[in-house]
Amino acid sequence: MTEIRPRRSVLSLPGSNARALEKARTLPADVVMIDLEDAVAPERKAEARGAVADAVRAQSFGPREVVVRINPLDGPHGDEDLVALAAAGPDAILVPKVTGPDGLVTVGSRLRRLGAPERTRLWAMIESPMAILQVGDIASAARDVDSRLGCLVLGPNDLIKATRVRPGGPGRAALMPWLMATIVAARAYEIDVIDGIYNAFRDAEGFAAECAHGRECGFDGKMLIHPDQIATANAVFGPSEAEVAEARAIQAAYAAPENAGRGAIAFEGRMIEQLHVEAAARTLAMAEAIAARAA
Repeated sequence: MTEIRPRRSVLSLPGSNARALEKARTLPADVVMIDLEDAVAPERKAEARGAVADAVRAQSFGPREVVVRINPLDGPHGDEDLVALAAAGPDAILVPKVTGPDGLVTVGSRLRRLGAPERTRLWAMIESPMAILQVGDIASAARDVDSRLGCLVLGPNDLIKATRVRPGGPGRAALMPWLMATIVAARAYEIDVIDGIYNAFRDAEGFAAECAHGRECGFDGKMLIHPDQIATANAVFGPSEAEVAEARAIQAAYAAPENAGRGAIAFEGRMIEQLHVEAAARTLAMAEAIAARAA
């Protein structure tokens, strides 16, 4: 089993907001995503870059995974972001405007030349029609050691703008082909995938419903834009007590002496097999990782 890292809640914070960064050190988000791109005005890019590099280097975010979204590499700020962060060593760098795998391999190779720690991974934003068309190839970059790719992040706002779809209606019907294509691509190459933001951050009921929909689709967590969203995301995307109890029961039933050597067994009125045992093991590993993070 690959390493289990809880990524239920990915809280986006502007890199130019020192107070927000300070507060993030006390919040129960699994991931702190510090934004140097859209959330920072052009005239404050250099200032924010230095402040974020210092904050990352201080390693003061406790058990929270620290991810920094850089500016596009074909613009005036992206490479400077990369140089500063390679030295600071965040858990991951989120690359925006990804349209194919080659750019990720290039970024990964650049990080290696800059001496970035091996643990610093790359995350890729899937936020354009071209990214959707190439999402399988983008995810396949995870097989290249230089790409460091560990996670895909969906950017629905940019997709909606580019395609002119109307995303309203139950179940985000207009977006579903793109959501599922991204999820399947991530699973094919054994990397995580994060659902995009819910814009109406004061609509707690709508946010909870979209989290539940994202969990049903198979996302590992959700990008957040307000601390009030953390508790809901953590609850929805983490295994419930009932799921943990069932996982333990499945393991016990499959390990029972009377079931030794059997490929499929009866369990609470249904048939289960090895794939269910593997899913149960992942559920329990996730529960343990969440508990360890909270300790």
